[in-house]
Amino acid sequence: MAKARRRSGTTALRTARWAAPGALAGTGLLGLLLFSLGREQAWQAFGGGLVVAGASTVLGGALGFLFGVPRVRSGSGEPQGSYAPNTNLEQVSDWLTKVLLGVGLTQLGSLGERLHQLGTALAPALGGEDAAVPFAAALVLYFVVFGFLAGWLVTRLALPQVLTDADQALDLFLAGQDRDRRGDKVGADDLRVRAMQQLGLLGGSAEQSAALAAQLPPASSPSSGPEGVVAEVRSTARRSALTADQVRALYADGSEGRRIQALALMQGDPSLADLPSLLDAIERPRSGFEQYHALLAARGLLSRLPGAEAQRLRDAVAGQLVLPEGIPYGSDRSWLAEKILSRLEATAFVPTQPAPPAEPAQPAQPGQPGQPGQPGQSAPPAQPVQPVQSAPSAGDHS
Repeated sequence: MAKARRRSGTTALRTARWAAPGALAGTGLLGLLLFSLGREQAWQAFGGGLVVAGASTVLGGALGFLFGVPRVRSGSGEPQGSYAPNTNLEQVSDWLTKVLLGVGLTQLGSLGERLHQLGTALAPALGGEDAAVPFAAALVLYFVVFGFLAGWLVTRLALPQVLTDADQALDLFLAGQDRDRRGDKVGADDLRVRAMQQLGLLGGSAEQSAALAAQLPPASSPSSGPEGVVAEVRSTARRSALTADQVRALYADGSEGRRIQALALMQGDPSLADLPSLLDAIERPRSGFEQYHALLAARGLLSRLPGAEAQRLRDAVAGQLVLPEGIPYGSDRSWLAEKILSRLEATAFVPTQPAPPAEPAQPAQPGQPGQPGQPGQSAPPAQPVQPVQSAPSAGDHS
């Protein structure tokens, strides 16, 4: 009941956010339409008024953007990225804001005269009559204020989140490239997937169950969640004293937490990986989270698989992509599955040329030199040269 009430409240708030600017814009356009219907050339006046209203909205939106540009925090407690953000736009916004405020305050006394001059200049576009002068000035003022409020609100509310997501995605991509250079292909792909999720390019796996967090060992950072635990287990896999049989038994334990830990160990050290366990987690996963990490572990195992096992992995992954209840399209799992299939098709399934059949042995003819490569003939190639060497002396004798 409480969840349904929160959902309805969120929907109502979202509707109100869209309804308020729509009502303001609709009021101005309705006034323009009613004014144009009273002109001799109604459609011309309405078209000219639309252009004036649009230009005023763009001008007001640009001013709202300048006043609402977010600033980059530079405190010592902020996370340190791999680059310094460009703050030129902030400096330009600050400078123009002060200039516009200063000029506006000095021209307040002549504001009425300026508006009358503006209305006189735009009156021909609205019919050219005397009533068009104040209406044109009011139309410009209305839509400039509307555009300013809309531009400021959008810049203030949406732009900071967009910039934050882009910065975090860039940091993840750079960290993935660093992992790739160090040879950690699995960790690099995991960071790339998270970066694309941050930008909204990929959908996430299924929601992690509440019981999973209790079954996993505690992470060093309480806010990291199951993903942080998996990353820590993966990083310690090569230093652990576990064997492949022990990791297989850990996966066969049955609990979701043990299975995830086993998959993380397989990701960190491919020598601990067990293909039947990976195929089970891919084809019969307990959750999308488990299937994602099974695909990630299989991605690090590709270079170690012989042809028959690579074919089994290819069939399992391709089958999950085809099944309606399998891997959803556009998710992080589909990205990994397609990458695995492309690698398998490029390496494990390159057709090899068949060896030519062996020719039957030919009996050696008397007086003929043996041909190399025939079975049963081991005469060196220098022996048939002897009769040729005696030819010059026979020629001299004749």
